[in-house]
Amino acid sequence: MKRSSRSRRIAGAAAVVGALLATAACGGGGSDDEGSGAGFNAAVKGVAAKSAKKGGTLKFINKQEFDSLDPQRQYYGFAWDFSRFYARQLISYTPKPGNAANELTPDLATSTGKITNGGKTYTYTLRDGITWEDGSPITSKDVKYGIERIWAKDVVSGGPGYLRQVLDPKGEYKGPYKDKSKDKLGLKAIQTPDDKTIVFNLAKPNGDFEQMLAMPTGSPVKADKDTGAKYTNRPFSSGPYKVQSYTPGKSLSLVRNTSWKKASDPIRPALPDKVTVTFNSNLEAIDRLLIKGDYDVFLSATGMTPSGRNDALKHNKGNVDNITTSFVRYVDFTTKVKPLDNIHCRKAVIYGTDYKSLQTTRGGPQAGGDIATNMLPKSVKGSDNYDPYGILKRGGKADVAKAKDELKQCGKPGGFSTSIVARNDQPAEVDAAEALQASLKKVGISLNVEPIQGSTSASITGSPAVMKKRGYGLSMTGWGPDFPTGQGFSQPLIDGRFIEQTGNYNVSETNNAEINKYFDDALKETDPSKAGAIYQKMNHKVSDLAVQMPFIYEKNITWRSSRLTNAFTSAAYNGRYDYSQLGVVK
Repeated sequence: MKRSSRSRRIAGAAAVVGALLATAACGGGGSDDEGSGAGFNAAVKGVAAKSAKKGGTLKFINKQEFDSLDPQRQYYGFAWDFSRFYARQLISYTPKPGNAANELTPDLATSTGKITNGGKTYTYTLRDGITWEDGSPITSKDVKYGIERIWAKDVVSGGPGYLRQVLDPKGEYKGPYKDKSKDKLGLKAIQTPDDKTIVFNLAKPNGDFEQMLAMPTGSPVKADKDTGAKYTNRPFSSGPYKVQSYTPGKSLSLVRNTSWKKASDPIRPALPDKVTVTFNSNLEAIDRLLIKGDYDVFLSATGMTPSGRNDALKHNKGNVDNITTSFVRYVDFTTKVKPLDNIHCRKAVIYGTDYKSLQTTRGGPQAGGDIATNMLPKSVKGSDNYDPYGILKRGGKADVAKAKDELKQCGKPGGFSTSIVARNDQPAEVDAAEALQASLKKVGISLNVEPIQGSTSASITGSPAVMKKRGYGLSMTGWGPDFPTGQGFSQPLIDGRFIEQTGNYNVSETNNAEINKYFDDALKETDPSKAGAIYQKMNHKVSDLAVQMPFIYEKNITWRSSRLTNAFTSAAYNGRYDYSQLGVVK
């Protein structure tokens, strides 16, 4: 009874949000409920409240703590976006709205890389006037040292490892803390002939190399300011702001870095005088504080709660943006757990799923997102409308007849039992798992929902041995691109060479030679369109193997305070605002 009642409440809330969004999109509702914001979807359509005025305090609020402030250790998307306040890279993303943000632009470097040696050598020259917060110049050796830190996995853990893979595929370098070489020249693949020049020598061509340099792992670190594992408490700034104070789980405060020079930075306007983050464990309280005007932005940008978005859309829709993110919500099949090792059993789940009910748990088509038919998000080149299971043709409803036919083909005509893992600190995941449970029951598949703590997911879903031992056949999850290409989205999830025994993201343990070769072929391409065509084939193959079941291309309802200026959604940051561009009205 509880689940049934809960499902009705979720469906009712989604219907209310859908009606309110439809009214907002049509401009209805009158001026009384517009609030004092720049207008509904103003930051989706362009730049909301464009302004060059400086001053004031930009106030973020968040439930989730940073995984780290250390750029080399960050993997949370909101942390990457936020780090632009204090960390720079050779190359970064263009501060423009929408998909235009995916274009790479020089940051510390004077230009994008000079590519030679058949795509294996990248050379950069650093700008004049780039300085650390103590006024000393940022040198090529600082950039090299910052990147070298990611080899010290026993100290600097947690961040992405793409640069390790392309610069040292054999894992010969042990990191700067264990460098026992006589000359202390560090990673041989990076050369610094002078303080202004840095040269990268890749083991083999990789068309996404500059995308990797644009990640926080490409940030410089000044060696004599490196405190190892403690660097997360006080990173040394190369950007327009520096850390004033940080109490994990409570608050963070950034103030202006007076040594930063605007003339040396083509990306960051540095409008606020101060930037703060306050942590609050209650999502509904966060919504109330945002609507009240105590804070400007929800840092994670994962959307408002049902009650919060209903209130905002009804009374303050001028402060609301309905953002399309680059996230895909999906179910992983653990193909080493019986009977999901049989493709027909996996297809039975796909045909037996009521996608509309899963969409409803996420907030419906407007607030939650469009039904997904394949894994690549629309912001990634190579995405298309491939729908081999006819999901949209049947309106997202289950195809019971085909599900039962697939059950016969997998030798389970009476159905089977399995379990699905869902993170209980992500309530929508549990709701979606329970909706899937109800849907599959109608075709004879008994699904047990196993909620787990999000903080333990890396040791459960990230461990193939644990998934097999516990018999977890499915995992409810979501993913956004590390960078906006097929490699940046799909490779950790589906390339067999990325299967790990701990911290594994290829939960299906797919190791298909054809898929692996598609990645190899795409990485040789420097033309993004040609690479995209290869990733499209890869994505079709993934769908045909039925190893993942995407169900939503995610949208969410985001609050934008009336004080906020220069707000626009950035595809490079999964649809969040480009935080480095924001200002406030004092």
